[in-house]
Amino acid sequence: MGRQGRRALLAALLLIATVALAACGMRGAGAGGGDAAGGETFTIKFSHVVTPATPKGQAAQKFKEVVEQRSGGRIKVEVYPNSELYGDKDELQALQSNSVQVLAPASAKFTTIAPALQVLDLPFLFDSVDDIPKVASPDSAVGKAIYENEALAANNIKVMGLWDNGLKQLSSNTEMRTPDSLAGLSFRIQPSDVLRTQFEKWGASATPMAFSEVYNALQQGVVSGQENPYSNIESQNMHTVQKFITESNHGYVGYVLVINNQFFQSLPADLQQIVQQSADEASTYNREVAAKLNADARTTIEQAGTTTITELTPEERKAFKDRVVPSVWQQYADVIGPDLVNDLLAQQNAQ
Repeated sequence: MGRQGRRALLAALLLIATVALAACGMRGAGAGGGDAAGGETFTIKFSHVVTPATPKGQAAQKFKEVVEQRSGGRIKVEVYPNSELYGDKDELQALQSNSVQVLAPASAKFTTIAPALQVLDLPFLFDSVDDIPKVASPDSAVGKAIYENEALAANNIKVMGLWDNGLKQLSSNTEMRTPDSLAGLSFRIQPSDVLRTQFEKWGASATPMAFSEVYNALQQGVVSGQENPYSNIESQNMHTVQKFITESNHGYVGYVLVINNQFFQSLPADLQQIVQQSADEASTYNREVAAKLNADARTTIEQAGTTTITELTPEERKAFKDRVVPSVWQQYADVIGPDLVNDLLAQQNAQ
């Protein structure tokens, strides 16, 4: 073979090697790649908007650990906390486009996609955290509205679990012992019509705002106050710019653990089972840590000395409740589902 022939052969071999390497690179950059044993591997990006120390943050880390352990490294989970990757405004779009595979947004974030999930925003749906597992279990009326939600399925979203962050408290720079105390104040809310109406019934106004923006908005007086569980208030230092917290336990912050359904269906059957089982285990873990973290956060806020915590008497809490139940529930019955709302009201009346 002449020099020119050898050069042509070498060029052909180099071209074949380059194409092979590119093909390997494309497999690794997509949903699946190759591992050392020759099996397919997958990466799950899990984005959320709170700190790793919160109930959601700790449960997300638990999900990562269990998935990676049970899959033997066939699935890698990358957790992006504190809006590092996507914030409130764009995380659902990122999920639907498969830019991320797993989210755990508050139920209020699904308002435009699945309005029925606003059932979890109904004020005073739960009287205590002990009521949550019973009222929102997968086989309950509330649970079916979440786990079997057709609107979510139509948007390529599969529900894997419901994570708790506990019950919400009110904060502002005004002491709030009665609904009339809120008159003229403005509160940051998640994007939910139910929550907006709740504050209007108490004489206040409401402004939807991303979670990551709340501290600055409170500090600068853009809004007067906000509603959140203690763990969210403390982890974001909101208490340092709020003189009063009313322990109202008036609402629930629940996170709907969801996965891009197309990605989920692309997994082998055994990995689908591992992901769902890991979600179940992380959900159990979440419930175990949420109550403790909220109690610890409450203690931290008290010790900081910047904020007075007001404990409502049963009569004072009832005054807040009577302003919004059943009126707000009935106002959104057509959105949430008349049968579901009527069932919940019957449960309330039976207590």
